[in-house]
Amino acid sequence: MKKLAILSLPLLLSACSQGDLSDVIHQAGIEQYVAAIESTEGNQAAGTVTFTRAKDGIHVMAHVEGLEPNQQHGFHIHEYGDCGAPDGTSAGGHFNPTSSQHGGPHDDERHVGDLGNLEANDQGIAHLEYIDIKLAMDGPYSVLGRGVVVHAEEDDLDSQPTGQAGARIGCGVIGVAASPD
Repeated sequence: MKKLAILSLPLLLSACSQGDLSDVIHQAGIEQYVAAIESTEGNQAAGTVTFTRAKDGIHVMAHVEGLEPNQQHGFHIHEYGDCGAPDGTSAGGHFNPTSSQHGGPHDDERHVGDLGNLEANDQGIAHLEYIDIKLAMDGPYSVLGRGVVVHAEEDDLDSQPTGQAGARIGCGVIGVAASPD
């Protein structure tokens, strides 16, 4: 799997001591964030999730391996960019700045962080791409510095507050993707 360089959030924050982070992101021309998903204790999930600015929203692209074959796995942005706990619970709950009900990625009412499910093939590999209209690169709905979590079970896209997606089997922190220069 291709390794991606990620600039740390503290490095980015120290670079913008004289201005708002949103201004720095715009001025720097940052168009993509990335999270490297690593498995939680006792699991095998690993991969990458990219968030790229697009005309109609944010292009989300996920590629995750080491999943239970032929199964759906809940997939969310969580409140904190902290994957330090062995079970991933340090990432907190779903990113929900609007205090909305849990839902699916295309629902009018949902947590900003509700990304739906990753569907693993018979080899335990999932690939997902879509445009999300609730996510943002900056401002109050920015995904920067938050956690991306892959769950053991399918998100039913309805049950409150988390869709009954089960244990956290993979976690990654969303950072600024290094320029390919």
